[in-house]
Amino acid sequence: MKKLGLFLTALLFSSVAFSAIDALNFGSQQQESDYHQLAQSLRCPQCQNNNIADSNATIAVDMRNKVFELLQEGKSKNDIVEYMVARYGNFVTYEPPMTSSTLILWIAPLFLILFGIFFLLQRKPKKQSAVRNDSVLTEEENARLEELLNQKDE
Repeated sequence: MKKLGLFLTALLFSSVAFSAIDALNFGSQQQESDYHQLAQSLRCPQCQNNNIADSNATIAVDMRNKVFELLQEGKSKNDIVEYMVARYGNFVTYEPPMTSSTLILWIAPLFLILFGIFFLLQRKPKKQSAVRNDSVLTEEENARLEELLNQKDE
């Protein structure tokens, strides 16, 4: 009886896994190739580090459907990427273009490292002389010191 229960559970989970596979009918082999390339190259806005092919988030499913729809309309890969960037921002591409905001992200750490090196070089410790000027005693202080030392000996 336990074996039957395990078999039915395994069958249930396997049917759920098969239901997640997209069944799309492409007009040509080129469209299918473009679809898979785009699904691998577009990032899921919700999952952030997964592409839309690997993500099961609702937004990734919607993006895959839109890619398929745009390919069926005859759009090129560049047109589809531009559409996705216009809709979701530069984040959906793994290679965002160089803009002023991304330039700051690359230059700021370099600037901070150079500033730190400059700051450390400016903070060189000052060399101390063997005889300090403030340690030299005046005649009066020497006499007082002798007097105190003599009192100790007595």
